[in-house]
Amino acid sequence: MLALILVPSLVALLVVVVAYGKGGWYGVNVVLRRGASIWVDTSPNDPRLSPGIRLSLAGQRTPDPAGPVGWRQVAAGLDVAELPVRVAGKPVDALLLSRIDPARYRFRVLSRPAGDRDVGEWMAATGAAMVVNGSYYAKDGPPDTPVVSDGRRLGPASYQATHGAFVVGGPGARLADLAGVDWRRVTAGASQAMVSYPMLMGADGRGRAVGDERWLANRSFLGQDGAGRIIVGTTRDAYFSLPSLAAFLPRAGLDLRLALNLDGGPVACQKVSAGGYLRDFCGRYETAVHGGRLQLLRPLVDFRRSALPIALVAVPR
Repeated sequence: MLALILVPSLVALLVVVVAYGKGGWYGVNVVLRRGASIWVDTSPNDPRLSPGIRLSLAGQRTPDPAGPVGWRQVAAGLDVAELPVRVAGKPVDALLLSRIDPARYRFRVLSRPAGDRDVGEWMAATGAAMVVNGSYYAKDGPPDTPVVSDGRRLGPASYQATHGAFVVGGPGARLADLAGVDWRRVTAGASQAMVSYPMLMGADGRGRAVGDERWLANRSFLGQDGAGRIIVGTTRDAYFSLPSLAAFLPRAGLDLRLALNLDGGPVACQKVSAGGYLRDFCGRYETAVHGGRLQLLRPLVDFRRSALPIALVAVPR
């Protein structure tokens, strides 16, 4: 009886120790609260893949022209829309969109390396009307790109950035193209900032996304339109590779001037709660090629919501 009691406890303790050794408290929280994920072999016709993923893997990566964007105001300075993505008239994905006026909303870039907050917990803790996942993070949770959070510099001090940044300071919030520009100068004096990549639409109107077209995932991105509003987008499915998303956005009818990719896969989350409207979404798909093998990211336990070690929140002023 003593062995029956002790053995499971010792195994659980060993799992916690190994998780902490590999990823600090972030690793522990992933294992105990979120459920770890692993890469498993898949094929283009795997029924575990969504129809949109299977279509993209089959080479049909050019969507139909986008229809009109049906913006809906849910609060002053905050509009939402869902833009369908179709191939040969059939829906394969959708862009979940939020359009935010920086004059009416205060943006914050927040980091919790322990990974103990998901998108809803971030909203509850900050009083935000919109929360989206941020840029990339290291295996133990801290930012993997330069970040300014409430005036504090986080992430690597030495970093080569050639894509883009989200910056809050001076006149308001904006996106910055870092092509040929030092990110330190762009973020100097900022109260909030976040470097990310790739640039889906640069200042020249072109994207700088490259990579294997079989790397498909739920995506999150930031955009800035002609009126200076910040557009937050998250894909409902994983039809898009980064190059195909970069090719689609200029044709999406969003009046974008710049667009910057954020982290993706199951961590691609967006929640909006304002004026009686609620959107609460997190991704679940990511495929990639490792060692020449097509693989799918799968949870070991079940589909639990990913923690967001980095989050961008918009709080009403």
